[in-house]
Amino acid sequence: MPSIEFHPELRRSARLVPKQMITPVTLPFVRAATRMMWRHPPKGVEVLTLAPGVKVRLHRPPTGSGPGPALLWIHGGGYVIGDAAQDDVLCRRFAAELGATVVAVDYRLAPEHPYPAGLEDCYAALRWLVALPAVDPGRVAIGGASAGGGLAAALALHARDIGEIPVAAQLLVYPMLDDRTVLRKDLDHPGHRLWNQSSNRFGWRAYLGDADPDRAVPARRDDLAGLPPAWIGVGTFDLFHDEDLAYAERLRAAGVACEVMVIEGAFHGFDGITPKADVSQSFFRSQCAMLTTAFAPAAA
Repeated sequence: MPSIEFHPELRRSARLVPKQMITPVTLPFVRAATRMMWRHPPKGVEVLTLAPGVKVRLHRPPTGSGPGPALLWIHGGGYVIGDAAQDDVLCRRFAAELGATVVAVDYRLAPEHPYPAGLEDCYAALRWLVALPAVDPGRVAIGGASAGGGLAAALALHARDIGEIPVAAQLLVYPMLDDRTVLRKDLDHPGHRLWNQSSNRFGWRAYLGDADPDRAVPARRDDLAGLPPAWIGVGTFDLFHDEDLAYAERLRAAGVACEVMVIEGAFHGFDGITPKADVSQSFFRSQCAMLTTAFAPAAA
């Protein structure tokens, strides 16, 4: 059996966090629970419905003078669960730290809405964000965690292909990038938490439906040149560790700047489970540092 040596700050939570949350059986119960948790938006969060019917949550920066930077944030949940409200605290932190307008998108979920529904919703939200008077369209980044990171990577490709919006950066937090990982027989590691191979198979099957994976899955795309600078962060006990590092190498090989942060002994979603831990704080600071560089007027 593989050895497990969790990061010292994560050992206690690792004993309590389940290895798997989502199955076809638990899906409706998890969704119902999350709807109850986030029924009432906190003060300062604007919940809006855009013309295409896409719901977003708008987080304005504490202060602002003239058009400034912006971040489109995409929540995680294996493409099958989750809500933009789950990241209210995180989005407010980004808005405060970066002085940026942050919009979190409530994209349609699989399996009821397989690819490309979620991606289309994210692009509609991106177009709306770029057009806001408070936003400098040359300083707009996209980001997300887990499946949201996978959607952010897909959105970067989509925006590049259309050529309508110049994305300044892509922030990929332990992103779910490659459906081919489900074929591996060596990834049932006892250190995995929240998301294991069984959940991964279900999530990808639900999201892809009848779609062509060569088009729908970011890691299957062979045309990575011309993408915006990227930041990829992942733990060594994350199911997505190998696919994330492989994508980073392919980005670099295509001439795309890509910063990588690997956290030894960290499991999937560790920063959300233990947000006050020093390791989680440094993880967040690294993301902000990358975005600050991308938002600099010279970079834009």
